[in-house]
Amino acid sequence: MESLLKSLLVGILGLIAWAAPVAAHPHVYVTMVSELIYAPDGSVTGIRHAWTFDDMFSTFALQGLEQKEKGKFSREELAPLAEVNVTSLKEYDYFTYAQADGNKPDFKDAADYWLEYKNEALILHFTLVFKKPVKTKALDLEVYDPSYFVDFKFADKDAVTLTGAPAGCKASVAGPKDMSMAQGKTLSESLFNQPNSSQNWGAEFSSKIAVKC
Repeated sequence: MESLLKSLLVGILGLIAWAAPVAAHPHVYVTMVSELIYAPDGSVTGIRHAWTFDDMFSTFALQGLEQKEKGKFSREELAPLAEVNVTSLKEYDYFTYAQADGNKPDFKDAADYWLEYKNEALILHFTLVFKKPVKTKALDLEVYDPSYFVDFKFADKDAVTLTGAPAGCKASVAGPKDMSMAQGKTLSESLFNQPNSSQNWGAEFSSKIAVKC
């Protein structure tokens, strides 16, 4: 029971709520691989994420978690931690925001979620399905933490794939811009004077997917 409670306490959003006002720079780093899923009629039905957390956060999150074999964690052993992370992410729209034809389509609750432990890092897998399939020639998605506590970047290779997309559809990715010294100073001052002001900063450093068909 003690290890389970500890796992619940290290949910991503719980950590963010506690530590976001402390500093102007991210404290958790996530490397992303994403897959856009298409239906036979050419509409986008959802996106499948795989988020690899940095080794420091992974080590912290795994403290006290029971394991049958040292240095290894099964999907079943990681299930309680996956549950609390995904449940917490729901409150923040899973840090994933879509736009198509001037509209912002909504996602259902995350599905098919699980945690993997590989190369001393935790990888969170989950699927976001649109409440209504999106049929458009241009779809834009952004991934960011509004508080800028978590830094999201795409993997260097094969960061985004299109599964079942119509011929001619292509995806491009853009990583977050670097924070200037002036921006860092401004954010630090904002956090000191108004701790909740960081909620407006994350979008400035978002990772973006643009799909054109």
